[in-house]
Amino acid sequence: MIVEERTYTIAPAQLGAFLRLYEQEGLKIIQPILGNLIGYFTCDIGEINTVVHLWGYESHAERERRRGELSRSDAWRAFTPKILPCIQHMQSRVLVPTSFSPLR
Repeated sequence: MIVEERTYTIAPAQLGAFLRLYEQEGLKIIQPILGNLIGYFTCDIGEINTVVHLWGYESHAERERRRGELSRSDAWRAFTPKILPCIQHMQSRVLVPTSFSPLR
């Protein structure tokens, strides 16, 4: 298993709008395509206005296939212009579990 960590820095005063849009519209589009949502978080201490979400995949190939499917989704392409104005910065990392990690 690999875990993709996506971190978004949200524009000041836009966090509520971003989360509402994602919860009400985006999640029902993205969840069936990407599959294994491990968690969706906001930061309480540290870098505020930050959203972190974790997606699990069996392999890099599965991640590539699912992300490709998402990018071809008409529903996702229609949705993203709604949230992009809220986002100042995006970062993505792929995390590989250690041999002793509970998620492997």
